[in-house]
Amino acid sequence: MDPIRFNHKDRPDFHKVLRKRVNKHFKDNNISKYANTNMVLKTIFMISLYLIPFVLMLTVFNSSVWGSLAMWFLMSLGLAGIGLSVMHDANHGAYSKNQNVNKALGYLLNILGGSDLNWRIQHNVLHHTYTNIEHYDEDINTQVFRMSPNQERKSLHRFQAYYATFFYALMTFYWLVSKDIEGVFRYHKKDLLKGQGTNLRKALITIIIQKVVYVLIFLILPLVILNVKAWIVVVGFLMMHFVGGIILAYIFQPAHVIEETDFYVPDENLSVESNWAIHQLRTTSDFAQDSKLFSWYVGGLNFQVEHHLFPNICHVHYKDISKIVKETAEEYGVPYYSHPTFYTALKSHFSLLNRLGKGTI
Repeated sequence: MDPIRFNHKDRPDFHKVLRKRVNKHFKDNNISKYANTNMVLKTIFMISLYLIPFVLMLTVFNSSVWGSLAMWFLMSLGLAGIGLSVMHDANHGAYSKNQNVNKALGYLLNILGGSDLNWRIQHNVLHHTYTNIEHYDEDINTQVFRMSPNQERKSLHRFQAYYATFFYALMTFYWLVSKDIEGVFRYHKKDLLKGQGTNLRKALITIIIQKVVYVLIFLILPLVILNVKAWIVVVGFLMMHFVGGIILAYIFQPAHVIEETDFYVPDENLSVESNWAIHQLRTTSDFAQDSKLFSWYVGGLNFQVEHHLFPNICHVHYKDISKIVKETAEEYGVPYYSHPTFYTALKSHFSLLNRLGKGTI
């Protein structure tokens, strides 16, 4: 695929100065940009929140309908927690200096039903490089939503603010049953698999094997072992994915698809108006910066501005560097979007969906 050209003449010193100041913060405080002890403890907690309820469901709550459903629900929290707080940093190479550690923890996405390969392409390459750019950022290009004023409005979109949560709930289940397979063919056509050191045949076989193993462990095994009706197991499995999907979507969407952020279509020269760093600030927003517990659970992804500018820094440091980012942005006249609460950010997201659906923008 043809790369987008960013405008390097647009306040070219901004990114250079910002990087220098952030690097100075770590040097002056003698701290690593990677995970710290608190991050390691969180990793253990999130993995345990996913796997321990699964083990308890197969043993202690083997014959309990409500007990097994409660375990599936706890697993949904662990699923979202791993996705937000662990594998995300790892797949960005931000968890550890040791790339084998990053690779291992990034692979956790596969035990959630997803594909670490496809994630790195869709999220790291396309979304982070081309945030909110039409035809490039797949996070805003969907069949059932109009997420940008640059997209064609269809009659179905009129109701998208109302049906959005239903489709958000299907997100991780969609990964499992269809999206990753579709994606690997699409990325092959765009010649993006080479960048991940693989090819279509190898990637397809790997993803299919991962899906089969996942289904055998997390669906077939409970169906065989649990002493409850099969439909209870299926309902629990789906509930885990639906709750996890909603949590993930509700965190990622208010970071980019809100009323304040900009959306772009490249010109005939495949160019956009800003340099890359300023583009990230114009298309990204923080929220709930002062909520410590919330930020802890969502992996610092309420500091999306900092994450997009410095995806190679572990999220445990985002709050500290946010002050540097905000001050530098103000100095250079660059927008720095931030909602005071998660509620106001989510409200802005659904308000935008409603306006885009009705065609008022």
